[in-house]
Amino acid sequence: MKIETRDIPPRAAWALEQAGVHPLLARLYAARGVIAREELDDGLKHLLPPEGLKGSREAAVLLADAIAAQRRICIVADYDCDGATACAVGVRGLRLLGAKNVDYLVPDRVVDGYGLTPAIARRVKEAGADLLVTVDNGIASVEGVAAARALGLDVLVTDHHLPGPQLPADAVIVNPNQPGCGFDSKCIAGVGVMFYVLLAVRAELRTRGVFDAATQPKLDALLPLVALGTVADVVKLDANNRRLVAQGLKRIRAGSLPCGLASLFTAAGRQHRVATTFDFGFALGPRVNAAGRLSDMRLGIECLLTEDTARAAELAGLLDGINRERKGIEGEMRDQALEIVEALFEEGQAQPAAICVFDPDFHEGVVGIVASRVKDRFHRPTFVFAPSQAPGREHELKGSGRSIAGFHLRDALDLVAKRHPGLLSRFGGHAMAAGCTLDEEHLETFEEALQQVAAEWLDAATLTRRLHTDGPLSPEYRRPELVDTLHEQVWGQGFAPPVFAEEMEVLSQRLVGERHLAVKLRHQGQPVDGIWFGRTEPLPARARIAYRLEADEWQGTRRVRFLIEGMEAA
Repeated sequence: MKIETRDIPPRAAWALEQAGVHPLLARLYAARGVIAREELDDGLKHLLPPEGLKGSREAAVLLADAIAAQRRICIVADYDCDGATACAVGVRGLRLLGAKNVDYLVPDRVVDGYGLTPAIARRVKEAGADLLVTVDNGIASVEGVAAARALGLDVLVTDHHLPGPQLPADAVIVNPNQPGCGFDSKCIAGVGVMFYVLLAVRAELRTRGVFDAATQPKLDALLPLVALGTVADVVKLDANNRRLVAQGLKRIRAGSLPCGLASLFTAAGRQHRVATTFDFGFALGPRVNAAGRLSDMRLGIECLLTEDTARAAELAGLLDGINRERKGIEGEMRDQALEIVEALFEEGQAQPAAICVFDPDFHEGVVGIVASRVKDRFHRPTFVFAPSQAPGREHELKGSGRSIAGFHLRDALDLVAKRHPGLLSRFGGHAMAAGCTLDEEHLETFEEALQQVAAEWLDAATLTRRLHTDGPLSPEYRRPELVDTLHEQVWGQGFAPPVFAEEMEVLSQRLVGERHLAVKLRHQGQPVDGIWFGRTEPLPARARIAYRLEADEWQGTRRVRFLIEGMEAA
């Protein structure tokens, strides 16, 4: 690991500080590309306008016409947290705008696979729908959209994934990544796209005189769900996404949130009045995701839709239990996968540029999480495969991949597919996360092809793990109330939470819980407690340590503790 310090443009930091931003925050923001205080204004008036999204006008007309005619609308969702929140936002928002007949359908991860398929289109038609709306999927569903149109369904695709070589025909498409779309936030999540479509529908209904600016529905009530889905999908938090998340957090902290979301906070042992992006990413998001991984995502969507507090508590409890089961399965798979991969990195062997792991006992619902853990440990693009559990498809493997900076995973799959036609049954995803399906007999060919692409695209510098930090922390900022201030900000993918680094003396160290290293450090002349989760090897007497800040309570007193992220020998 190489610990590096972010460049802090002094003029930007000075300008922010002069504009009234706290000196430490000014330094952190400047290092993340913020040059003016106006960029930190999270007011709704600063959101990008909906009309910038290609297809939003056509989508607004289509949905406004459907609402006026009381046509039956069916939302086809994805089975992850982004898809679940996008579905809940779509159902809630359309009902707020006057739709009386809105239902949804979630493909089964095992039986149906990802996206709108011809079989899903038939189920939508059989349910009596007139208009099919996809959320967080559909841009690659060429056959599914064609089947829906052949059945007489109107189709609206709302998605944010990268399109393939062919777009669905004869459908309205809203996706910032489709050709010809000039929307500045290319990394908006699926739930954000659906929220923007609702804004466009509301504007269309205003022009039709259905309501005016004073009487129109308040769609900002949906922002807590938009915030959750945005953070949970690990999309880049550009300025527009940060505003969406900040607005959602404000409402949650003020107690203005759906009862299902409140119940998820309770089930996770968190308090919504001090909610942070960490709660979305590490507490609520995994509980919603667990339903799609191991059970039925309808549990997650119903939890986000219900207005019954007792029902919300019941569903949140079920999701919590499923998440505990997921953790158990993940732990076993992770340990097994790491054991397999560690053999590849034994001393004297040529280290692979990419990692591919398969075991017949792996569970397909958890391969993505395990791939992420392996990628984090070895800093290599990683695919983990499991046998398909779908009836009649036992010969297929389903893989999920996670990548490192500098290796676009979806583009890598595209190149593999071009070099080996027919190898991949299907694939898709983003730069940092992607998935694919193939026959088990083709696994070795896939691994060799992926290794070839990785060898061509990656060099030693890219394969060196780098931990970007914000440099040393002045002791005057080592205060619990300042830690609270830091945690209140919107951090996430592309706008990394603060990590500080400096050389320190290690005063003492001991193992706790057999898997974690508790240490006492001398920071700027004063002793500070720290912990390194998942580390068992002792530290040297002096080291350059990278750490995050945490405020915990000990014997009634709040104190600052360092959460260690990495280390270099002094």
